Amino acid sequence: MGDLILIAVGSALVSNVVLSQFLGICSFLGVSKKTETAVGMGGAVIFVITLASLVAGLLYQFILQPLGFDYLNTIVFILVIAALVQIVEMFLKKFVPSLYNALGVYLPLITTNCAVLGVALNNVQDEYNILESVVNGFATGVGYLIAIVLLAGIREKMEYNDIPESFKGIPIVLVTSTLMAIAFFGFSGLI
Repeated sequence: MGDLILIAVGSALVSNVVLSQFLGICSFLGVSKKTETAVGMGGAVIFVITLASLVAGLLYQFILQPLGFDYLNTIVFILVIAALVQIVEMFLKKFVPSLYNALGVYLPLITTNCAVLGVALNNVQDEYNILESVVNGFATGVGYLIAIVLLAGIREKMEYNDIPESFKGIPIVLVTSTLMAIAFFGFSGLI
């Protein structure tokens, strides 16, 4: 149980997928304009990363590794992630159309979000079992959610600030993200 807690804290805070590993930056910067949209994207990423970790772990442990097809893990993981994103997209389109429209092009981009593939590959590289893979995937998604919601909240507050012309738009967002990464570096002493 202690190992699972260490994996969870390490994935969510210490090795935050966005602010420490710099994976998933595209959607992190693109969808963080409004808090509601950021929460929706974070929830979708949690769902996809968690399920991708489970399915990829099962496929790797029970099919790819025993048959000696370890070298196919990247291709298989990409196919699993693409299928899961399609399921999420169909669900949101049917049951939460406002969130589906708000996420726009960034929802299908979860398929190519390197954070999702990176977690699946890290699970294999770190030799996590199925439970550890799922915990790592879920915690990584939670870390992504924390980072994107924090950035969205800051960006909403920055709309009312007087920002120099040369820093308006993406430059101030990148500076803010940098400061957030430095702040998250403070969690490195936790484990």
